[in-house]
Amino acid sequence: MIMRYIFLIFIAVLFVSCTGKPQNAKPLNEYPDIFPDYTFVTIPSKIAPLNFEVKDDGKRFFVLVEGESSSITASGKRFIQFSERKWQKLLAENNLLTFTVWSKSSKEWMQYKPFDVSVKTEPVDSYLTYRRIAPGYQVWSSMGIYQRELSSFREDEIVSNRLFPGSCVNCHAFNSNDANSMMFHLRGNNGGTYFVSDTSVFKVNSKPEQLYSGFQYPYWHPSGQYVAFSINNTAQAFHAVADKRIEVFDSESDVVVYDVHNNKVVATPLLMSGEWFETFPSFSPDGMYLYFCTSKATPMPENYKEVKYNLCRIAFDAKTGTFGQEVDTLVRVADTNMSVTFPRISPDCKWLLFTLSDYGNFSIWHPEADLYMLNLETGEYCPLEAANSEDTESYHSWSSNSRWVVFSSRRVNGLYTMPYIVYINEHGEAEKPFLLPQKSPDYYKNSFYSFNIPEFVNGKVNVSVRNIENAFNSEGLKVK
Repeated sequence: MIMRYIFLIFIAVLFVSCTGKPQNAKPLNEYPDIFPDYTFVTIPSKIAPLNFEVKDDGKRFFVLVEGESSSITASGKRFIQFSERKWQKLLAENNLLTFTVWSKSSKEWMQYKPFDVSVKTEPVDSYLTYRRIAPGYQVWSSMGIYQRELSSFREDEIVSNRLFPGSCVNCHAFNSNDANSMMFHLRGNNGGTYFVSDTSVFKVNSKPEQLYSGFQYPYWHPSGQYVAFSINNTAQAFHAVADKRIEVFDSESDVVVYDVHNNKVVATPLLMSGEWFETFPSFSPDGMYLYFCTSKATPMPENYKEVKYNLCRIAFDAKTGTFGQEVDTLVRVADTNMSVTFPRISPDCKWLLFTLSDYGNFSIWHPEADLYMLNLETGEYCPLEAANSEDTESYHSWSSNSRWVVFSSRRVNGLYTMPYIVYINEHGEAEKPFLLPQKSPDYYKNSFYSFNIPEFVNGKVNVSVRNIENAFNSEGLKVK
């Protein structure tokens, strides 16, 4: 029995080392059906292995990945999982990879048509952060903010509500992709807005007395002195139709700026008008403008389908902490008859990416929501066609070199948001995006968590849980 086992191992090793691939396979005139779909995607040169499942009835699978100067192989009964060490070496040596998949039935091997994967030398930031949250609408369940090293499968917790029962951890943001300059909200008892600088943490009372609501959607000014926030009176309702589940809407909303250095709110009547809903602030990377979304105020929820947001901007002077006197409109509801959310400007100040949906400001539950790219030089905009799908595309953020975007999509099952990464060329055009790789190809099928607010960061967040706990138990700063 032992000798037979050794003989089988010897034959398997001989098969791989001598032939390198199955011989006399029947060619198929089709590409393999794999999950995640990594066929013809574009990836950075430092990304975790593209492990996948082959979705056919084969008993065994063999994959050869060939580059210009090197190659690797992998095999399995159901899943294809590559050696991390060999995979990273392969990416470092090649700009184009060709994947060939063989499937073995009970009688013979079959060979699918090869597909290519492009490898770009423009780097992506080394970490991706996101809030991972279980489904739920009325109560806060398990949730936390996590960071994932993109070149491996390593994931670390930054903060979660395991240590703060009954709390909601949300709306994390970084200043210019800097892992050492972060903020997040912690709602509930002892809640507030938490600012992280290197490893230190301090808490701010995020409900100033002069405001009707606390700080909500954030965006850092590149100077690090200011953070723009929306303040929102938010409610939710549930749809009775199958294609949409929940509607979240504001009965009032405005935009303010918090001066971190002087612990005070900076505001202008142009962003705090009772006649308009203002939300989703976003500073330009040069700090000269504050972009935001605005809609004519109307009674809610009865008119929720009539609320459609324009994309606007106002000048901002960081030296004096003052706003301009005029509001410019870049994308008008009158032209689109749709609603803008999540404006995000590329770090090189050339492009503005936003989400466009039929109505409202909670596009993450709108199946029709798509990504659009606006040329800041010409003012022209169009759908980011290669990145969009038949389901929801919503929150998104840029890499620090303006070449990669990560966005949330529900395209896999319509239920959970999952992080997709897409390459953007110098013309603002997208190539086919790829789903964040996981060690096990069935990770997303077995996960009951959504990945919200994906953000690229340039390193690991090293704040300690003890420092967060100390800030949590402190009284916190009272905003002026």
